[in-house]
Amino acid sequence: MSATPERTHQNVMLNMETLMRQLIVFFCITLACALPAVAHGKVRAFACEPEWAALLEELGGNQVKVYQATSPKQDPHRVEARPSLIARMRVADLIVCSGSDLEIGWLPVLLQSAGNRDVQPGQPGYFMASDYVRRLEVPDRVDRSMGDVHPSGNPHVHLDPRNLAIIATALSKRLAEIDRENAEFYQTRNVTFQERWSASIERWEREAIDLKGLRLVTYHRDAIYLVNWLGMELTTTIEPKPGIPPSTRHLSKLLSELKAEPADAIVRMAFNDPKAPTWLSERTGIPVVELPYTVGGTKQAKDLFGLFDDTIDRLKVAAGRS
Repeated sequence: MSATPERTHQNVMLNMETLMRQLIVFFCITLACALPAVAHGKVRAFACEPEWAALLEELGGNQVKVYQATSPKQDPHRVEARPSLIARMRVADLIVCSGSDLEIGWLPVLLQSAGNRDVQPGQPGYFMASDYVRRLEVPDRVDRSMGDVHPSGNPHVHLDPRNLAIIATALSKRLAEIDRENAEFYQTRNVTFQERWSASIERWEREAIDLKGLRLVTYHRDAIYLVNWLGMELTTTIEPKPGIPPSTRHLSKLLSELKAEPADAIVRMAFNDPKAPTWLSERTGIPVVELPYTVGGTKQAKDLFGLFDDTIDRLKVAAGRS
């Protein structure tokens, strides 16, 4: 039996309705793919080090949920890629790390194990802070005999507050790219932060004027940005080569050098082993100053502002210039 005109019309209408529903679903999926990674709720940020967790909190406020992967007393070069870190990486919308191979021993493992495409290199969720500033101590060549030298330059860029100002602007733009609904919020937070930060830099430079020319011995070359900013001098390091613990022979050689030409202070960061700096101090009379290195490294370094307040105060006390 052939279909009546009425039935044919109904079939055509049903087919058209089905097609329309399919098109609507298709466009919804396409639109969803085009939307920012975070359409609802807070941005889930994975901060490799405490300084970046603190900066994310300054810029993100209540729109960003920050997970801090390492502690202030932990050497950021040497971190175990624990299952708990992999789990956090798996659900992150954004990772913020120092970069320049500071985390080379553990970050690649986390990225591979987590399998989170949003935070892989080249994606908006992948943010390496040192990419946005001029790095110091970029070597002409690198080989194993040089110790743990970073091919891209010294990665401890946060210890110059001028770098943090540049990085903050870049990070606020990245947050706005990931969470477009709150783009204006991040921009406003950055403007406020920059105003406070600029005024603080001016104050810190006034307070640290007497530190110019201060001769320092450091455990590792992680203070080079601080030294460069304040016009101090890094004379030598307790490590014979980057990442290599000092031997008795090296310490004896260093002791002779410091007796012949003393420094003003021996610097160790909060996570450094105090034995070698104390040994040298007891035999040379050169004071040891423990610096926070990052937010939370000392009780006074409660945030980024406190980090530099306390760092400058401790250097002045150790050098007798307070």
